Amino acid sequence: MNTEKPLILVSNDDGVHAKGLAALIEVVKPYGKVVVVAPEKGESGMSHAITIKNYLRITKLHSEENLEIYSCTGTPADSIKIALNQILDKKPDYIVSGINHGSNSSISVLYSGTLGAAMEGSFYGIPSIGFSILDHDKDADFELAKKYSKIIFEDVLKNGLPDSICLNVNFPLIDTNDVKGIKICTQTKGYWSEKFEKRTDPNGGNYYWLTGRLHNLEPNNKESDEWALANNLVAVVPIKIDLTAHETIGNLKKRLT
Repeated sequence: MNTEKPLILVSNDDGVHAKGLAALIEVVKPYGKVVVVAPEKGESGMSHAITIKNYLRITKLHSEENLEIYSCTGTPADSIKIALNQILDKKPDYIVSGINHGSNSSISVLYSGTLGAAMEGSFYGIPSIGFSILDHDKDADFELAKKYSKIIFEDVLKNGLPDSICLNVNFPLIDTNDVKGIKICTQTKGYWSEKFEKRTDPNGGNYYWLTGRLHNLEPNNKESDEWALANNLVAVVPIKIDLTAHETIGNLKKRLT
């Protein structure tokens, strides 16, 4: 019988010192050997960006039994890649990313560094999960997120995930006692409407600050993650790396080949 503890790789996009990362370490540490490789500073909105025009550095910040923590000068995806290539002596059994300060529901999944790290794991067939909470406060309360992250992680420990599939998990911003449960959802159809605010710096120069809001194109879809979150449910969306629109291939073949 194999009694070796699972190897769990942890990352995020808010930076190695973020409270949400500490909360996720607390959740998964009882289940195996944990190695954390996370950006040395916040890298939100980096999606699946990788560093190709600069060098990367990694620094070991902490070491104790069954826990090592490293910072990386690159992006979340860089952190996973360099962990697999330079830090770990074998492929991890699981990858978890987060707990992100801020929502990654709907179309935000495409911009998210948190999910960029999780999806990087799914490229290699590693069961991976990205966790986010609907609170941007750096001192957010993670008790609800920790409780349900544990439930979801234990399910993946027991049952695994299909190849090339990872989970996008979002927690509503409510009291733990008000959560109605977990809902397996679809990704809400929507888009971000961006606005760049023109501002002036102390030296009199102009600069632009990105703001915006999410336009939900299906507010009444009770199977969507935005609906779940608005109705006090933990939203879990299984996502895949294959972006091919398979249903369109046949029609295009008839027209173009």
